[in-house]
Amino acid sequence: MKLYFHPLSGNSRRVLLVATHLDIPLERILVDLPQGEQRGASHLSRNPNGRVPVLDDDGFLLWESRAIIQYLAEKTPGQTLLPTDARGRADVSRWLFWCSAHMAQANTILVFENFVKVRTGRGSADPSEVARGEALFAQHAQVLDTHLAGKAWVAQERLTLADFSLAASFALAGPARLPLGDYANIRAWLGRVQELDAWKRTAPPMPQV
Repeated sequence: MKLYFHPLSGNSRRVLLVATHLDIPLERILVDLPQGEQRGASHLSRNPNGRVPVLDDDGFLLWESRAIIQYLAEKTPGQTLLPTDARGRADVSRWLFWCSAHMAQANTILVFENFVKVRTGRGSADPSEVARGEALFAQHAQVLDTHLAGKAWVAQERLTLADFSLAASFALAGPARLPLGDYANIRAWLGRVQELDAWKRTAPPMPQV
């Protein structure tokens, strides 16, 4: 299987985390986002949205990182990241969807303003956008932090796709200046994820900003 990706893309990191944890070999093909390669005809033929990652499994092209990680789990006999019973599966899916709709969206604003703009020469952060991102972050981080009280993992009392999905959206927490200080449960949970072999093996070199 081939993965079209960029190492600083949280969505790409999500797939790499799961593939590494499940010991699924992927041929990694870099898509040069700063140079706009994702908007070229070749990549648009793989993903009309012009985004990464894209999985190519013998001609089956799959985009959307959470769909990809579910697919990888489904293809792995004996995996435990995606439950097989209806309620367990729904519980994990609930957090995948929540991550996509809420937490990741809030984080993305701050990643763009505090990290991407500086790194790509687009000027300084827009204070109004930073304020909007921080307000959304506070709203959604409180939900996650409260949920994690007394829990080691997000769902099913074990490591699941929900943990990898959410953790990937915090992968640039440092350079993006995500305001995690008030959320002890999230910080403790992130610490557990960051101790996993998959996290360490997929960590990209962090550029200076």
